[in-house]
Amino acid sequence: MRVRNKYRKPTAFPCNAGSRCSMSAVVWSLVGFLLVLHMYSRFSNINAVNGDIQLRMSNHPLVHELEQVEKENIQIPHRKGKRSPRAAKRRPKRTTTLIDEFLDENSQLRHVFFPDMKTAVNPIKDSGNDSYHYHPGRIWLDTEGNPIQAHGGGMLYDERSNTYYWYGEYKDGPTYHAHKKGAARVDIIGVGCYSSKDLWTWKNEGIVLAAEETNETHDLHKSNVLERPKVIYNENTGKYVMWMHIDDANYTKAAVGIAISDYPTGPFDYLRSQRPHGYDSRDMTIFKDDDGVAYLIYSSEDNSELHIGPLTEDYLDVKPEMQRILVGQHREAPALFKYQGTYYMITSGCTGWAPNEALAHAAESIMGPWETMGNPCIGGNKMFRLATFFAQSTFVIPLPGIPGSYIFMADRWNPADLRDSRYVWLPLIVGGPADRPFEFNFGFPLWPRVSIYWHRKWRLPLSWRASK
Repeated sequence: MRVRNKYRKPTAFPCNAGSRCSMSAVVWSLVGFLLVLHMYSRFSNINAVNGDIQLRMSNHPLVHELEQVEKENIQIPHRKGKRSPRAAKRRPKRTTTLIDEFLDENSQLRHVFFPDMKTAVNPIKDSGNDSYHYHPGRIWLDTEGNPIQAHGGGMLYDERSNTYYWYGEYKDGPTYHAHKKGAARVDIIGVGCYSSKDLWTWKNEGIVLAAEETNETHDLHKSNVLERPKVIYNENTGKYVMWMHIDDANYTKAAVGIAISDYPTGPFDYLRSQRPHGYDSRDMTIFKDDDGVAYLIYSSEDNSELHIGPLTEDYLDVKPEMQRILVGQHREAPALFKYQGTYYMITSGCTGWAPNEALAHAAESIMGPWETMGNPCIGGNKMFRLATFFAQSTFVIPLPGIPGSYIFMADRWNPADLRDSRYVWLPLIVGGPADRPFEFNFGFPLWPRVSIYWHRKWRLPLSWRASK
């Protein structure tokens, strides 16, 4: 990346022989020197980091394996029936896309996006070459042989038990529309929880936060909306704290809900809902930093921007500080992670249940400014990449063993039957130089690239397993 300099002529100091240079000339000379020094240091550090990352990536066979992405060449079937010339003139035929086929529950390609039960991933029965392999988009069974119900979820690694806990929306109910123009929805059943030692075999821990059946004024009444539950542990209070999106059937409440428990498997006690910082809040997540400070990130102002701010020390409220980020970009479904002191975030566009293009963002401070890096998806085909592999981000899991390596958690929503929505877990790696310039002051920093690799089938090696 080059830094453009509009000024080609050498700078002439307004100095006469035997006289002093003006103070402004001295100040500007010092500023220029410091700027050049800073840029040199910055790019030197970036080159060193990138060189280290590239060396690590080029020498590790696992990363080579993950980078060997698969291609997709799906042919869109021809529509039956002919249109009359008069109809064609009145309304020209629009080219059918893969997204159209994805949203059409009667599509001949339905099995491509939503494979049937015959191909389900069953960690209890799968062995040999199928062990520990993820199959994005297939039905995933728990240890009891039932499809996992943890949509829009988040992951908690509990250091006290060396166990991963996966929390998500339990949608095992009929899908319907609250009104004609409303989004597809399922009555609240509650938040499901699953536990695992290896991130592949999941035990159902049951409903850890249940719906309210009778009190229609309660936030968790089954007629309302509960989405994207995330749980973190507070070392100071010894409590597990859950934050979630709380809404009414018409999505006008736009609030966050808070619940607490003494155990990761619940039960969680629901405390209240609120509009954080006094603003509407829909898609949200929470992020716990290395220093123990936790942050709430949520879509606001009718999803036109994201807000971010720290939580109180007990994680039960937000502090007054708040920053608007990605203003006017209409992003949602934030998933944050941190690597080598830099904060990264994956977001999606705002198109309801329809898939759209993911974007990666980076920042030196979690409160911003945040820089948009572009689409992180690699492999499949162009439409797969523009549709985030027909899924939407929900969480990023750091993995032990190889720095800069993660699992990208996403949901492949099925608007016709939300309980049959699928999970798309793919390898995410931070490393290598950026592939496009950024809009940033003076042309830097140059963030390492974030890559999400498409695979029909991939696995976690022994060095990545959760047992410690």
